[in-house]
Amino acid sequence: QVQLVESGGGLVQTGGSLRLSCAASGRTFSSYRMAWFRQAPGKEREFIAYIRWIGYTYYADSVKGRFTISRDNAKNTVYLQMNSLKPEDTAVYYCAADPVITRGIMDRPSQYNYWGQGTQVTVSS
Repeated sequence: QVQLVESGGGLVQTGGSLRLSCAASGRTFSSYRMAWFRQAPGKEREFIAYIRWIGYTYYADSVKGRFTISRDNAKNTVYLQMNSLKPEDTAVYYCAADPVITRGIMDRPSQYNYWGQGTQVTVSS
């Protein structure tokens, strides 16, 4: 069982930055595929980025060039650095994890077994 706890959300102005953290429990964190999703009110959960255990990263087009996902396996933590934030980035941000090593693009919520409770990010205009 893996438990994920997000932190770092808050209120920021347009153009500002935030760094989200996701602390994971479990001894095999380093082998897990980790991802960030977000969900705005009335909308479906949206993929943002994922990072494989070998460090390979993949981003949604909507955040490419602005957001960076990274991981520190020694700290069992994955990060999401968010720059040039826009009001449309406002959402609850979720960390997700899955132990299955697969090929292909893993950008659907159903492809992740473990989820955090979410952290609110609000970008004011």
